[in-house]
Amino acid sequence: MNSETRTCQNCHQDFTIDPGDFDFYRKIDVPPPTWCPRCRLQRRLIWRNERNFYRDTCGLCGKDVISAIPKTAGYTIYCSICWYSDRWDPLAYGQDYNFSRPFLEQFHNLMLRVPHRSLVNPKSVNSDYTNYSAENKNCYIVVSTVLCEDCAYGYRLREAKNCFDCVDVTKSEFCYECLDCAQCSRCAFCAYCQSLVDCFLCYDCRGLNSCFGCVGLRNKSHHWLNQPLQRSEYEKRLHEILDDRQKWQTEKTKYQELLLGFPRKYAHILRSERCTGDNILTSKNCKNCFFIENIVDSRHVLATANLKDSGDVSFDDDSELDYEIISGWKDYRYMFAYSCWYSQDVQYSASCLDSSFLFGCVGLRNKKFCVLNQQYSKEEYEKLVPQVIEHMNTTPYTATGGRVYKYGEYFPPEFSPFPYNESVAQEHFPLTKEEAITSGYAWKEPETRNYQIDIRPESLPNLKDATDDISNKIIGCAHDGKCHEQCTIAFKIIPPELQFYRRMNIFLPRLCPNCRHHERRARRNPMKLWHRHCGCGGQGRQLNTTPSQDVVTSCEGVVCQNTATHFHGDQPCPNEFETSYAPDRLEIVYCERCYQSEVA
Repeated sequence: MNSETRTCQNCHQDFTIDPGDFDFYRKIDVPPPTWCPRCRLQRRLIWRNERNFYRDTCGLCGKDVISAIPKTAGYTIYCSICWYSDRWDPLAYGQDYNFSRPFLEQFHNLMLRVPHRSLVNPKSVNSDYTNYSAENKNCYIVVSTVLCEDCAYGYRLREAKNCFDCVDVTKSEFCYECLDCAQCSRCAFCAYCQSLVDCFLCYDCRGLNSCFGCVGLRNKSHHWLNQPLQRSEYEKRLHEILDDRQKWQTEKTKYQELLLGFPRKYAHILRSERCTGDNILTSKNCKNCFFIENIVDSRHVLATANLKDSGDVSFDDDSELDYEIISGWKDYRYMFAYSCWYSQDVQYSASCLDSSFLFGCVGLRNKKFCVLNQQYSKEEYEKLVPQVIEHMNTTPYTATGGRVYKYGEYFPPEFSPFPYNESVAQEHFPLTKEEAITSGYAWKEPETRNYQIDIRPESLPNLKDATDDISNKIIGCAHDGKCHEQCTIAFKIIPPELQFYRRMNIFLPRLCPNCRHHERRARRNPMKLWHRHCGCGGQGRQLNTTPSQDVVTSCEGVVCQNTATHFHGDQPCPNEFETSYAPDRLEIVYCERCYQSEVA
């Protein structure tokens, strides 16, 4: 089958479905999509609120709870203890299928009736304030985190211990403000690094020990801004800047200048074959994927690990043959659904666990052969489901803007319990209030916060002068709510956090956890690809190019010297690639071969 160009039902832009996509759709027996990949991702992300919590009351035990679902959604909320208990039966909410109404209308009605978990954190210990996470111990305000211990304010941590304010950190310990790092110990402000010990402000480094402000180094120790130092001199400099914010900022500025002048590889793709996208590790045959690891034969995947033969998947680990889902773990043939974990052959469902052969169900645990939370025999289920799918095609749901939802479409955005600006969609596809409302999305105005600030951020003491009672103080965020990062205006430093800062010997934070999170995410490239030429201008010169240029020219004066002989000699590199670095960026972007010549 050849590639086909189709028009997106949502944005009305053309998109391509290639032969590999068609093979996948036939394999899982679903129709080709009517929305483009970008719109499909945006539609799924509207169903995920990670960082906005609300006070509510458990509808079963009556205790106060912290919930990710706002009261305006109209849902009944149960605390985790009650939701996982035997004190209620999700099958009691079952309803017969009505062939006179669109399926999605019936499913939405069921969603409004069945109780929902306040937060999603199964099989965790002392980790009540965690969301979309599992099997953690002693963790606090972490998201998409599994198998971790004593971590806080993290995002997509895996098998980590004592890591604070980190994103995509794996098998590491005592890390702070690290981004996309693995197997690191006692490191802070590092990005895209592996196997580092006692390092600060390093980028794209491997196997370093006791280094500061280094870029692109391999297997070095006691280096400062890529220059070697005696151990005693290194330790003296480090001690001086960790006691003085101004000196720290001066050295950080030097590091940023070094970073800008060092060539960047076109994409963070390591140990992978035939992959396009960015932040890809040990994967094969993946198209348009971002922040993935150990993925095989998949397309349009975001923030997922250990996935096989799947498409349009976001935040789903250790699964196979999944399609159009957000949030899962250890699933098989899981499609058009969200937050269904440890399940098999589940479609159009939400918040179901350890179940199989479900269609249109909500909140079921350890169940089989159910439709709209109604129990059926295996034979009845296998007869009814094809009839429901046929009915979805003959009597589709029509949503905002005339968008038609037949079998094969994800849930309509207007069914989501979350306002657009409190969902993950706003982080990746930011809209103004007017744009969101025009598109049919809900919007929430910021709440008025009248905190009594005890310490202004500029008045925070040095770490050595901070006493234990600072954990009882309300600290003002330096952004003071004037940013667009869901600023909480004020925050506290919890006791384990203070102990962590003392052990790491780093400054106390001046931003609230939300603002810190958004600043880390801003250090990453967008989930979008541009076709570009390699920026290597030949032996003895290194300059940027863009696809529209016929000759090599510098980019805003950002130029540095090659240090090795490249395969193309004195001529500009002929290689082209797909990259998440936009053509107007200042960074110098190299192809794989030129980059390896400089960093090897």
